[in-house]
Amino acid sequence: MTTPTIPPLRLGIAGLGTVGVGVVKIVRQKASLLAQRTGRAVVISAVSARARDKDRGVSLSNYAWEDDPVALAKRDDVDVFVELMGGEDGPAKDAIEAALACGKDVVTANKALLAHHGQALAETAEAAGNVIRFEAAVAGGIPVIKSLTEGLAGNDITRVMGVMNGTCNYILTRMQDAGLPYDEVFAEADALGYLEADPNLDVGGIDAGHKLSLLSSIAFGTKVNFDGVELEGIQRITIEDIRQAEDLGYKIKLLGVAQMTGRGLEQRMTPCLVPADSPLGQLKGGTNMVVIEGDAVEQVVLRGPGAGEGPTASAVLGDICDIARGFRLSTFGVPAGELKQAAAAQSNSPAPFYLHLSLEDRPGALAKIATALGEHGISIDRMRQTRHSDTQAPVLIVTHKTQRNAVDGAIDAMMKTGVMATAPVALRIETV
Repeated sequence: MTTPTIPPLRLGIAGLGTVGVGVVKIVRQKASLLAQRTGRAVVISAVSARARDKDRGVSLSNYAWEDDPVALAKRDDVDVFVELMGGEDGPAKDAIEAALACGKDVVTANKALLAHHGQALAETAEAAGNVIRFEAAVAGGIPVIKSLTEGLAGNDITRVMGVMNGTCNYILTRMQDAGLPYDEVFAEADALGYLEADPNLDVGGIDAGHKLSLLSSIAFGTKVNFDGVELEGIQRITIEDIRQAEDLGYKIKLLGVAQMTGRGLEQRMTPCLVPADSPLGQLKGGTNMVVIEGDAVEQVVLRGPGAGEGPTASAVLGDICDIARGFRLSTFGVPAGELKQAAAAQSNSPAPFYLHLSLEDRPGALAKIATALGEHGISIDRMRQTRHSDTQAPVLIVTHKTQRNAVDGAIDAMMKTGVMATAPVALRIETV
C-alpha cells in the first residue's frame, strides 16, 4: 500500500520589493527544508509586480507573470495568495478580496490594510473557511502574533507594549549615541532609505500604531480599532530631552502600550521615558521589542529585527508553512464574529511625567507654573533649571504619579500665563 502524495502548496506572490524577493529566495534555496518541515513541497506558480523587467537579483523566469495582482489572485494554479505590495486600499485590498472570493488562503505583511479593513476581511475569510495570516505585519522577524495566538493562548493578557518601529528607534538611539539633533538624524535616516515614502508614517507613529491595533485585537479579543489609538510622534523630541532623560536614568522610546481597563481599551503610541537598565531601555538601532504580560506567564520579552529582507520574509514563510501543514486559525485568534467592540478609552492610568518647559526669563514665571500644576492636583518630584539665554529659561520637571488629563489641563493653564516661550514637551514615564 503506497502513501498518497500530498500535492505541493502553490504560491502566487504579489509585490517583488525587498520582502517579496526575500520570500522567493527562501522558497528557492530552502525547498528541501520546507518540504521536510511541512510534509509537502512549497512552490511558486506565478508572481506580479509593477515592473516586469527590473533586475531584482533573483531569476523569475520559472514563474508565470501577471501584470494585474487581481488576475494573479484568481489563477487556478495558486493556492495561497501572498500579498506584499502594501497600501491600505487599492490593488492590495482588491487582490486580497479576489483571492478570498476564489477560496484561497492569504498571507500578507500589510499592517495598514488590516488595521483599517481587518475585521471585514476576517469575516469574509472565515465565512468561506479560509485563513488570513499576517505574522510579517508586526515586528518583522519576531513571532509575536504566533506567541499571542498559540503559545500564550492560556493567558488572560493584561498588557502589551513595545517598540515597533525600527526607524524611530534608530533615530532616537542615533541622536543619543552621536549627540546629534533630530533634523540631522532624520536626514541621515532618509538618505539611508530607512523612511517610508511618507515619512510621517514612521516618525508620526502611524506605522507603529497600525501594528499596536492588531496586537490589541489578538490580545484582548476585540475588533481592530486603529482610530482608538492615541498617536504622538517623535518630531518634537530634542537632543536636550534625550540628554536630560539620560541624566535622570531613562531613555526615550516611541512606545506602544495597550491594556484593557474598566473604562475600555487603552491604546497609545507615544514617546515615553523608560528605565535605562530595562530591556526596552537597552534596545538599540532598528531592533524591535514586544513585551507581553499575562496572568499565568507574568512577563515575556520578545526581541529581534523589525524589518529587512530576511527577517520579514522569514515571518511570511512561517505563515506559509503553517498553511502547508494544514493548520487553520481564526485571523485574530478567535472567530471574527466573536470579537468584541471595545470602547476606546483615553490613556489615563496614573504615571509620573517628564515636563520640559521653556519660560520667559522674568520674575514670578516659575511660581505661575507651580501654581498651574498645583491647581490640577500635580505634585513635583524633581525640578531643575538648565542653562538659559538672556530671554528664555529651560526648566525640567518630573512629577509624582498623575493622570494624562491632569497634565493636559495644567499645560493649557500654563499656556495662558504669558510666561511660556514655547509649548511644553510632556512625556509619560512608563513602568516596564
